[in-house]
Amino acid sequence: MYTTYVLKSESCQKYYYGHTKDIENRLKTHNMGRVRSTKSCVPWKIHYQEQFDSKSEAYQRELFFKSIDGYVYLIKTGIIK
Repeated sequence: MYTTYVLKSESCQKYYYGHTKDIENRLKTHNMGRVRSTKSCVPWKIHYQEQFDSKSEAYQRELFFKSIDGYVYLIKTGIIK
């Protein structure tokens, strides 16, 4: 199973979108400062996640979240503010 996720920074109140096969390990990587785009706003927590059978589906969902239509969807559904 693959996961598309939304992380929320507890210090900066920012969101980060990604996908992974191991969500717990990926969260640890983010919180240890090993991801360049998230290291300035640690700690992060899992805010939202969706499960997919394939990596391709998870990646496509991540790209949707990063698009303007995805951003509007996340706001309208109350997933992000």
